Amino acid sequence: MNTAQGEAKQLTSASLMQIEYISVPAALSDYVTTFYYFRCEEPEIKEIQPAGIGHLSLFPQGRGVMYFAEGVQDPSHRINLLTPSIAASPFEMAGPFHAIGAAMSPLGWAALTGMDAGKHANRLLDAGEWLGPEVAAMGDELCAAYLDGTMDSTACAMRLAEYIGENLRPVNERHAELMRQTGQWLGESLDPPLERLFERSSYSKRQVQRLVERYFGMPPVALKRKYRGLRAAALLSLPNLTPEFEAKVYDAFYDQPHMIREIRLFAGRTPARLGNEDHPFLTEMLDPKNFREINSGSQDLI
Repeated sequence: MNTAQGEAKQLTSASLMQIEYISVPAALSDYVTTFYYFRCEEPEIKEIQPAGIGHLSLFPQGRGVMYFAEGVQDPSHRINLLTPSIAASPFEMAGPFHAIGAAMSPLGWAALTGMDAGKHANRLLDAGEWLGPEVAAMGDELCAAYLDGTMDSTACAMRLAEYIGENLRPVNERHAELMRQTGQWLGESLDPPLERLFERSSYSKRQVQRLVERYFGMPPVALKRKYRGLRAAALLSLPNLTPEFEAKVYDAFYDQPHMIREIRLFAGRTPARLGNEDHPFLTEMLDPKNFREINSGSQDLI
């Protein structure tokens, strides 16, 4: 199932979903953008995950499948690695569905998993198989404790935080600096010139291309397309968007049909449906807090 097919299906109603954010400990602020707690009590849940960064997440309740590009589909697990994605991905769950997780920055993903984000993009993987049996055991323990009421969502999130903090590995300092430079470049505008990224890096253009794909999952040109589409979707979903900023969004694309295709590809919706109150999951996933991997000093650009 592709994104367009996922959009055409009836998605789960707003009133049936809840998402809460849990503060990230200061020591992990460079590695985790947010912890979150999602729950829906319906027997069947259908939604679309916008393209994004990697996640480490617990699914104490609910089992299902996520659909990716080129016909790839992965089942869910007790503890999951959702790898960085290059397009919106529909998912279907047999509920009730509860999830507790950490959205990782590119630096955090590299330091925790060591996985090449380009080679492993667009997958929902069993974290225990990739990070070791102790992670599988932790996932089973936390899910059981959550279900029997001895640990709540915050306690589970903080246990994930403890695990992340204890298992971060050093990342090449020059590579980390390129990640910061890439985030700053993406945050400069909806359509930042590629040359500005090359100019601020000490690497050759070829090396920049290779390393950005390794850490962000996409080469620079595709990466800026992704964030242009996501940030345009975020802006167009705002009920009080001024005509001035609406014009800025449209000007970032070749024409309106191109903008619609890009937003559908990365956010999983057409612009006409972005502000639909029946789809809070999308609204939450496009909240500016979820773009903190982009080091933009300007809130008007998300």
